[in-house]
Amino acid sequence: MSASREAGWLPIGVLAAAQFVMVLDSSVMNVSISQIVADLDTTIQGVQLAITAYTLVMASLMLFGARLGDVLGRDRCFAIGLAIYGLGSLTTALSPSLTVLLIGWSLVEGIGAALVMPAIVALVASTYSGPRRATAFGIIGGVAGAAIAAGPLIGGWCTTELSWRYVFAGETVIVIGILLLRRRLTPSPATEPKPRLDVVGVLLSSGGLALAVFGILKSSTWGWIEPLAAPEIDGREITPLGFSVVPFLILGGGILLYAFARWEERRTRGGADTLVDLALLRIKPLRAGLSTLCMQQLVLLGAFFVLPVYLQVVLGLDAFETGKRLFPMSVTMLIAALAGPRLAAGLAPKRVAQLGLLALVVAAVLLVDTIDVELDGAAFAFALALFGVGAGLMLSQLGNIIMSSVGEDHINIAGGLQGTAQNLGASLGTAFIGSVLIAALSSGFVERVTANPDLPQAVQQRAAAVAQKGIPLAPVAEVEAAVRGADLPAAQARAVARDYGDAQLDGLRRALGAVALLAFLALPFTRNLPGRAPPDDVLMSRE
Repeated sequence: MSASREAGWLPIGVLAAAQFVMVLDSSVMNVSISQIVADLDTTIQGVQLAITAYTLVMASLMLFGARLGDVLGRDRCFAIGLAIYGLGSLTTALSPSLTVLLIGWSLVEGIGAALVMPAIVALVASTYSGPRRATAFGIIGGVAGAAIAAGPLIGGWCTTELSWRYVFAGETVIVIGILLLRRRLTPSPATEPKPRLDVVGVLLSSGGLALAVFGILKSSTWGWIEPLAAPEIDGREITPLGFSVVPFLILGGGILLYAFARWEERRTRGGADTLVDLALLRIKPLRAGLSTLCMQQLVLLGAFFVLPVYLQVVLGLDAFETGKRLFPMSVTMLIAALAGPRLAAGLAPKRVAQLGLLALVVAAVLLVDTIDVELDGAAFAFALALFGVGAGLMLSQLGNIIMSSVGEDHINIAGGLQGTAQNLGASLGTAFIGSVLIAALSSGFVERVTANPDLPQAVQQRAAAVAQKGIPLAPVAEVEAAVRGADLPAAQARAVARDYGDAQLDGLRRALGAVALLAFLALPFTRNLPGRAPPDDVLMSRE
């Protein structure tokens, strides 16, 4: 009897709950920064360091976590990862300082997530087959997307009414519940013969991914090429050859990843166990699925970076109100993700993914038109709902395509590749769209200030000099107060703040325009996604 006939829907419920917790975590942390800063008596930079470190740990260890599923068995790896994650959540909830937060959330939870996330998709693929597998991956994708969008609502409510600590305490309780229900999952023994762990491959891949992702994440702060707020050591700015350190970090990561690829090829020729079978990347549906997934995450996380900035910085909404405004996206995303597998049965996975991308393009263009000092609630909600439909259709297809493109022996590592593509896309989305926003804000502000007849030349030059180094996102009222604090007359302070506000709106529009452009540019990546044949019929379809 096939797995799809034997397995009911409880296993997917357990795995979806784990997926929700994994994705919710970062979304909640991003809206709780100010309360964490006050509660732990730390700085915004310190909390941002924790967020960056969590992403680094998870991204760099994803392939290791996937391979560990072959060594230990994916259900055992899932349980161990969840236990580690739960310990990290409890430590985070009880954190008395930033140091403990870094250990509990960034390190311990990051390690746990790197073990759990590949195991989730591998367990779905091994538990279900055929139409049920497609539906199960639709549920997983929809839950993941809904968690991203619902994070500000949940985190905002806890932050406003209770404390950010309750979120992580709640995660601990959920993890315990999942562990108690884990025995209902289909048993998955370790691979026989048990593979030897490629330690050198782990070090090279982890180091390469860590450097590349770190460089990408810091690009909007340090600058892609020209140094902005350069890092300092003992008061000396780190600007190699006069450039930003970011391209050197990414180049260093690329060199390590190239060395990793050569090392894996050498071990393959020698018949030794590898961390990743690089021949998998020659499978057309797998390669198309991974690249489209990376672009999907780039678009989604880019949009999720811009929208809270608009709602909180421009409109002045708190975290909970921001979550309420984004909620229509969560609903339509989940509905579309559940409907996607049925659409794919008639239209083909490729067409559903392409429809999703086109919906994202149209929705992002509509969102550009809603960016103003006064919110057009109906138009904004409609655009968000359409964005959710596009994202849900994408999320319903790609996981199933990726995992159905490989045989049973490679399911775990396919899950690791999927997690790596997700993290790279998310990091690129936040960094690239953030860079577009900051660059447009800075250049727009300089243009407006230098052309403003109400400002004397000395003020124009001073404001332009500050903006050239990169200016932060802030409410217009705070900008006016800061300028007045620099001994400018009230009329001139208002003029500067007005120019800043106009530049900010223009920057947000350009950033969302970039989201629409990226969604459109993602269409060619779907070329080798499965056509009318269901994913199960394209297993191991190679070049």
